[in-house]
Amino acid sequence: MTTSRLYSQVVEQVSQLIESGEYAIGSRLPPERELAERFSVSRPTVREAIIALEAVGKIAVRSGSGMYVASSAAITGPGANISPFELMESRVLIEGEAAALAASLISSDQLERLAEELEVMAQENAVEGLGRDCADRRFHLIIARATKNQMLEGLIEKLWDTQQGLAHIRTAHQSVCKPDPEIRLNEHRAIYDALAAHDSQAARAAMRQHFARSIEALHAATEEEAVAEVRRRLSQTRERFSSDRIIDSGAHR
Repeated sequence: MTTSRLYSQVVEQVSQLIESGEYAIGSRLPPERELAERFSVSRPTVREAIIALEAVGKIAVRSGSGMYVASSAAITGPGANISPFELMESRVLIEGEAAALAASLISSDQLERLAEELEVMAQENAVEGLGRDCADRRFHLIIARATKNQMLEGLIEKLWDTQQGLAHIRTAHQSVCKPDPEIRLNEHRAIYDALAAHDSQAARAAMRQHFARSIEALHAATEEEAVAEVRRRLSQTRERFSSDRIIDSGAHR
C-alpha cells in the first residue's frame, strides 16, 4: 500500500476518534511514536497525517507542547441544529443519484467488498447498537467511491460523519435501524443486486426506497416519542392536582 494511502487512513482513523469523543476537544493527542504504533505505520506517515489534520482544522500543533484536538473539530454552527429529517432528505437526494452513477462504473472488486459488508451487516443485526464504522457505513461509502467522483464521495462521507457526530441524529438513526434489521438488510441486498446488474435506474430506485422506509420509520419513532412526552407531562399534572390530594388536604383542616 502506498504511503499516501496509509496517511489518508491515519487521517480518517484519527478523525473518527475525535468524533467519537475518545480524543476530546482540547485534549492532547498521543506523541508520534504512540500513534505510529497504534495505527501500525511509520512515523513519517504519522507526520503526513498530522499535517493534513492541521490543514483542515482538526488539530492544532503547539511548538514545544504537542498536538491538541482543535475546537473547530466539533460540529458547530447551523449544522449542529439540523434535524434528522433534514439529514435524511439530503442523503436521499445525494445517495440516490450516487447509486445510479455507481451502477455504471462499479468494479468487480467493489462489488465483492459490498457482498462482504452484507455478510457483516447480517452479523451486526444481532448486536445491540451500531458502531461508527459499522458495515452500513462502509457499504454506502464503497458505493460513493464507485462513482469515481471525489466531490460526491466527500459529501456522502460528510453526511455520515454528521449523522454519527451529532448525538440527536445518531440516536434517531439507531432508533430507525434497530426495530427492523432484516428489512434493512434486504434493502441493502436490493441495492447490491441493482449495482451488480449495472442497472442505474434500479439502483436509484432501491436506494430511494431504502430511505423512504427509513423516513417513515423516523416519523413513527418521533410520534411515539412525542406521545410518551405528553403522557409523562399529563401524569405529572395528574399527580400534582389529584383528587386524592385535594380530599386529604381538606380532611386535615
